[in-house]
Amino acid sequence: MGAGAAGLLAAARAAELGRRTLLLEKNVRPGVKILMSGGTRCNITQATDHRGIIREFGPQGRFLHSALATLSPQDLVALIEAEGVATKVEETGKIFPVSNKASDVLDALLRRLHRSGAVLALGEPLIELERTQDGLFRLSTPKRALEAPSVLITTGGQSYPGSGTTGDGYRWAAQFGHTIVAPRPALTPITTDAAWVKTLSGLTIPDAAVRILDPAGFAGGKRHRPNGGPSCLAQRRGSLLFTHFGLSGPVVLDVSRVVSGHPQPRTLTAECDFLPSITETALDELVRAQCQAAGKKQLGGLLATHLPRRLADALLALAGLSPETRSAELSKAGRAQWVAAIKRAAIPISGTRGFKKAEVTAGGVALDEVDSRDMQSRLVPGLYLAGEVLDLDGPIGGYNFQAAFSTGWLAGEHVGKDKQQGGRKEESDAGEA
Repeated sequence: MGAGAAGLLAAARAAELGRRTLLLEKNVRPGVKILMSGGTRCNITQATDHRGIIREFGPQGRFLHSALATLSPQDLVALIEAEGVATKVEETGKIFPVSNKASDVLDALLRRLHRSGAVLALGEPLIELERTQDGLFRLSTPKRALEAPSVLITTGGQSYPGSGTTGDGYRWAAQFGHTIVAPRPALTPITTDAAWVKTLSGLTIPDAAVRILDPAGFAGGKRHRPNGGPSCLAQRRGSLLFTHFGLSGPVVLDVSRVVSGHPQPRTLTAECDFLPSITETALDELVRAQCQAAGKKQLGGLLATHLPRRLADALLALAGLSPETRSAELSKAGRAQWVAAIKRAAIPISGTRGFKKAEVTAGGVALDEVDSRDMQSRLVPGLYLAGEVLDLDGPIGGYNFQAAFSTGWLAGEHVGKDKQQGGRKEESDAGEA
């Protein structure tokens, strides 16, 4: 169930290995999120090996060992290119189709699916799913009722609900006793009430460092700093975009999961370093030297080669200084305030843009209830789960697509191997859902 990244590859692989396979999709077209991803370019994966993918998922990464051993980033790229879609590696390590068209990636997956013999049923949502006394699964859609010895849930999470990912899979998994770790938005923009941030809407800072600070000193539900000082919940470095609602861009999206998962997000602060390649001491000396060399120059234009003028003016105001002040008039204390504003600008957080703008869902089916060696439920034989429906979320950069493709492929392969090894004989009207 679910013709996204995980479902398309899972169905194709199961069918290639001999399973009569039916792929149900409630939308009238498959792969809607694939078409939306990467700004409609589709960031397929990251230019790294399986260890690089595992590392970026943190503790969750251990779950991906078998999946990535079966379909590595290199295997995935080869699979896409074998379908006639050339790929390229960008400076950030992100891998895209050379055409910059997500539709080319989807078409490649559909070619593989159709060639496999799997049947794709569009506009056909699952209405009911239950287990029969003889161990089969009984499925009902608006169009038919059928039975199958194996069912694979690849319905995704709750991110971009307009694409159809509305958390349906959690209901089916919970029905069979699975624990659902509370879903929350990940890779979503962060909002703020700070007026100065919104005045910079549209401005991109190519290199910034962002830390999410909890003044109460709590992290993961426990006090992180014994003395009650602020704790750093997450930190990343990359491109930052100012928007009319707050902050976005890769560096912000990557830290957003700790904001959406916090019980009191309004207590949090985003601390931004807009010149992370320069130490605070070196920046102080740079400003001092420039003030000395160009005393008549206004402060707003002093760091023109380092900061955009709009940002420089905003940070000066944040430091209580006027952009029109002549450099020679900047006191030592004023200089320290401006340097602090550049290196440690504190932006109060009001929340996130939620699931509506989230690229990924954090939370989902608990990983310890799924066998990572084949993606089969540890609670219900014949029930498989793959992709974003699992409690598995990684950073921006193709990591989440790789996880979806790999877990889907692994699940499909094990369903197929069950057929080859003489598993339950399928009835004439049964297939794989």
